[in-house]
Amino acid sequence: MIRAAVFDVGECLVDETREYGTWADWLGVPRHTFAAMFGAVIAQGRDYRETFQEFRPGFDLYEEREKRARAGRAEHFDETDLYPDVRPALAQLRAAGLWLGIAGNQTVRAGGILRELFTDDVDLIGTSDDWGASKPDPEFFVRVAEAVPYEPGEILYVGDRVDNDLRPAVAAGMHTALIHRGPWGTIQWHTAEARELPTFRIESLSELAGFIAKFNERAH
Repeated sequence: MIRAAVFDVGECLVDETREYGTWADWLGVPRHTFAAMFGAVIAQGRDYRETFQEFRPGFDLYEEREKRARAGRAEHFDETDLYPDVRPALAQLRAAGLWLGIAGNQTVRAGGILRELFTDDVDLIGTSDDWGASKPDPEFFVRVAEAVPYEPGEILYVGDRVDNDLRPAVAAGMHTALIHRGPWGTIQWHTAEARELPTFRIESLSELAGFIAKFNERAH
């Protein structure tokens, strides 16, 4: 049975349109141009961070984050950046008795924002900076498994990426749900892995409660 659901952050809970737009502004690149290059890099199977290299060779994302913070332009997201299905879906899953967590590749600052946004909604908020391991490193999912009070086979990891989310979560023995949104979710949706790997394929987080209930009924 699935007893816990753990969610990725970017393009699963948080719409990153505004954040990537601010990176385009920081680079002095038209937002449309940045978005087009971002999609091309993903479609080529490259690391999204290579997008920045296309515009500024030698770009160091960590260093530039620090520069932005010092300039008063630090990364930021808030309630308005959450996808509209997030709050209702978490409430449905909580009402169904599931243990809930949020765990993604995020900075310490982003982790602080998440804790403010989801104070009473989830049981765990963990970030790659907290744990010293980033997806798709298997160690990230070892940390998830250690933090959740259930066996890996009772955990559902929900994300928008086949490469960062589904593959390592499945390798860790977890169930997975692939959500069809954001750059990765859209570009990877029709691949063989996206069809075969996930336990569930969803268009909205609001579908999860029903899918999990049916899955657990069959598991009895």
